[in-house]
Amino acid sequence: MEGHSVVAPDEWLQARRALLAHEKDFTRQRQNLAKARQDLPWVRVTKSYEFAAVDGARLSLADLFGSRSQLIVYHFMFGKTWTDGCKSCSFMADGFDGVEPHLRARDVSIVACSSAPPDKLDAYKRKLGWEFRWVSSLGDFNKDFHVTFEDAELPADYNFGTSKFHINEAPGFSVFYKDEKGNIFHTYSTYARGLENFLLTYQFLDIVPKGRDEAHLDYPMTWIRRKYEYDHSPS
Repeated sequence: MEGHSVVAPDEWLQARRALLAHEKDFTRQRQNLAKARQDLPWVRVTKSYEFAAVDGARLSLADLFGSRSQLIVYHFMFGKTWTDGCKSCSFMADGFDGVEPHLRARDVSIVACSSAPPDKLDAYKRKLGWEFRWVSSLGDFNKDFHVTFEDAELPADYNFGTSKFHINEAPGFSVFYKDEKGNIFHTYSTYARGLENFLLTYQFLDIVPKGRDEAHLDYPMTWIRRKYEYDHSPS
C-alpha cells in the first residue's frame, strides 16, 4: 500500500464521482443480468428425489419448498466420509445464514444439501451456530446437478463443462419453481465464480483499500478458516 496517491478533498471528490458513474453503470448491468436469469427457459423435473432430515424424516424435492413456490438449494460440499464440511462452503454459509425469514416473505425457501448423513450435518451446523435448514441427498440429486462425482469421472466436467473439478464434491446453487399443480421446474444453477456474488465477506473486502489481498496466494481462498478457527484475540 506504500506510495498510494493522496490528494486534496476536492480532487478526491472528483475521482469519487467518476467512480460513481461506473458503479451506477454496473448496477444497471446487474439489473439487466438479473432479468436475463429470470427469463431463462425452464426444465421440468420429472425424476423423484429423496432427502433425509435430521429428525429422520424422508423428504421429497417438493417437501423442501414448504408452503412456498420458489426454492434455492445450496450444494454444500460435505462428503459422506468427511469429518467436517468444506471451509469455503462454510464461508458461504456464514453469509446466507439468517436470510431465510426475508426470503420467506418473498415466497422463497432456502435449504443446504450435502452427501453427508444428517447426523454429521447437524453436528457441524451446531458447531458453527447456523440456523438454516440442511438435508442429506439420498440418491442422484447431487450427481444430476453436477456437484457430486464418482472417482472414475475425475477430473469431472464442472460449471456446464467449462472447467474441471478434481475432487468428488463441488459447490453451487440451484433454483426451482413449483406451480399450482405441483409441477417442479429447474430454473437456474450457478457454480464456480458465479458463487462470488453470494460471498458476503468478499463484498465487504472489495470496498477496503487492500481488497481481498489474495494476489500473493497460490489459490485465492487459502486464507479462509472456519469462523471458530481464527485467532479471536482482542488485538
